[in-house]
Amino acid sequence: MTLAKKWWITLLVLVLVTVGSAFGLAYILYEKLYVDSVKEELVSAAEKLAYDYEGGELNQTFVDQVNWFSEKSPFEAFAVRNPRELAACIPYEADYETLIGPEEREKLLQNKRIEETGYSERFEREILSVIFPLLEDRKLKGIIYVYVPLERMDELASSLIIYWAAGAIALIGFLLLAGMKWIRHLTKPLKDMQSAAVRLSKGDYSARVPERSHDELGLLARTFNEMADAIETEDEQRKTFLATVSHELRTPLSYIKGYSEAALKGLDGQEKQLAIIHRESVRMERLVNDLLELNRLDSGKMNVEKTPLPLAETVYRTVETFQAAAGNKKIDFQLKIDADIIVNGDEDRLEQVMTNIIDNAIRYSEEGGTIQMTLLQEKEKAKWIVRDNGAGIPAEDLEKVTDRFYRVNKARTRNDGGSGLGLSIVKQIVELHNGELTIESTAGEGTTVTVALPAIT
Repeated sequence: MTLAKKWWITLLVLVLVTVGSAFGLAYILYEKLYVDSVKEELVSAAEKLAYDYEGGELNQTFVDQVNWFSEKSPFEAFAVRNPRELAACIPYEADYETLIGPEEREKLLQNKRIEETGYSERFEREILSVIFPLLEDRKLKGIIYVYVPLERMDELASSLIIYWAAGAIALIGFLLLAGMKWIRHLTKPLKDMQSAAVRLSKGDYSARVPERSHDELGLLARTFNEMADAIETEDEQRKTFLATVSHELRTPLSYIKGYSEAALKGLDGQEKQLAIIHRESVRMERLVNDLLELNRLDSGKMNVEKTPLPLAETVYRTVETFQAAAGNKKIDFQLKIDADIIVNGDEDRLEQVMTNIIDNAIRYSEEGGTIQMTLLQEKEKAKWIVRDNGAGIPAEDLEKVTDRFYRVNKARTRNDGGSGLGLSIVKQIVELHNGELTIESTAGEGTTVTVALPAIT
C-alpha cells in the first residue's frame, strides 16, 4: 500500500470519527439540555400544583384547577383520587401495577415523586411524566399526573437539516480537495527522491531533488543531495584514479615491452636494456605495493599495533638506512634528537612514514645539501621535524601534495621512480596514530615536514 493511500485512509477515518462524534455530541445535548430541562419543568409544575392542595378528600375545585392549568400550559395535567384510575388516563399502554408497584407506592407515601418515560403509539414518540403524591396524615388522598410528549431529535433539528446537510457536503468537499492537494504536496518530495534514486542507480550521478522546506522532508532531501554529491565525487575520484593508474602503468610497461623486444632480437646494448627493464619492473612493483597499501588504509584493514615506542631509536635506524643514498649526493644529516620521547605507535608504520619523508628530502635536495632533523616534545606532542634546502614546493601546489598521484614536477618525479602515492599514505598512517602532518615550503629554498604525535608523559 502506497503512502498516499495510507494518508487517504487516515483522512477518511478522521472524517468518519468527526461525523460520529458530532452525532454523539448531538445526542448528549439532546439528553442533557432538552430532556433534562423538560423534566425539571414538569417537576416544578407538579410541585406548584401540589402546593395548592389544602388537604382532605380531593374535591372538584382542585381537580378543575389542575384541568385549567393543563389547558393553559404546554403540559398535560390531571388529578385523580385513586391511583388505580391512573392507568386509564395515561397516553400509553400500561396497567396500574406496572406504573405503581409496591416500591413506587412506598415512595409516594414518603412524599417522593415518580418519574416515568414510556412510548406512545398514538403520539409516536416518547412520553415524559411525573407522578406527585397528595398526602394528609401520611395517607395518600390522590395524585397529580403531569406529562408531555418529547420532541424527536429530527423534529428539533428539522429547520437546520438543510443547512446542516449543505454544510456537511461543503465540508466534505473542502476536506477532499484540501486533502488531495495536501497529500500531493507531502508525497511530491518522496516521489522526487524515488525518481532521483532510480537515476542514481542507473549511473546518473547528477540527479538531485529540490529542497522545498525546512521540515523533516526538507532535511531528508538535503541529506539525499549530500549523499548524491558524495557518490558523484567518489565516482569522479574513481575514474580519475583508474585513469591515473592506467597512465602510470602504461609508461613502465611500454619500456619493458620495447626493451624486451630489442633484447629478444639480439640488438646491441643488452646490458642497458636489461637494466631499464629491471628499473621499470621495480617501479611497477612499488606502484602496486603502494596501491595495495592505500586499499588497506581505505578499507580500514591496515593492522596498526600500537605499543610504547622510544621514537629516537626509530629515527636513528631509519637515518642509517639512507646514509649511502645521502653519501652519493654528498648530503649531510644534522640531527637534534631528544632520546627520552615515548609515543604510543606502530614501529613498522612510523618507520614507513620516516622512510618516505627522508627519501623525498634526499631526492629533491641538491648535491652537497643539508637535511636537518629534530625530535622534540612540546606540551603533550612529540614533533619530528625534517628540513631540507632543496627545490621546495610552489605555493599553489602545497595543499595538493598529499593528494593521490599528485606531482609538483611530473616528469622529474616519474624519472626518479616516485608513484605520487607516498605522501598520501604517510598522511593516513599519521592520522591513524591520532597525529598531524604539516608541510611548509618555499620554492627554491627548501621544505619543512612536521609529524606531530601524542606523546606519553
